[in-house]
Amino acid sequence: MMKNVLVMTGSPRKGGNSDLMADAFIEGVKSAGHSVVKFETAFKNIKGCRACNSCFSKGKACVFDDDFNELAPHLEKADVLVFAAPLYCFSFPAQLKAAIDKFYSFYITEHPLAVKECCLLTCGADEGEEVFEGMVKMYEHLAAYSGWVDRGKLLVAGVAEKGDVKNTDSLGKAKELGAGI
Repeated sequence: MMKNVLVMTGSPRKGGNSDLMADAFIEGVKSAGHSVVKFETAFKNIKGCRACNSCFSKGKACVFDDDFNELAPHLEKADVLVFAAPLYCFSFPAQLKAAIDKFYSFYITEHPLAVKECCLLTCGADEGEEVFEGMVKMYEHLAAYSGWVDRGKLLVAGVAEKGDVKNTDSLGKAKELGAGI
């Protein structure tokens, strides 16, 4: 069965390590015959949620007109949601976190998400996977709250410079994870 996969990236560095991981994952998804959309939050104008509770009251997810309203239709039809981002101060980059916070619009209205499964792809300069604990916990809580099945986490430590991930086996693992969706 073909699935709609949405890959939300958070890196402001085009061609950076997490961006390369996302692209490898997407290559795997396409090889399995699924449709995929890559949404680069770092290059969008998405403001934080204001908790105004006016979501969808004016025919769009957020009454404040920012690029979350471009993302929302992709969220509505995605079967699989993938977060691909570098580790910033032990969590998601602000650009991606702002979009995640606006998922609230779906949780408080009659607009349920179709998402059933999720994945996390992340990397960072520090050594050791323990540095990813904050991001992983947030991801796990979001998945549990939303009722999504975690299809996998790929955590890559020790990649600081642009392209360092190419010197690991992580791109192959990302492609394999995508192909297994």
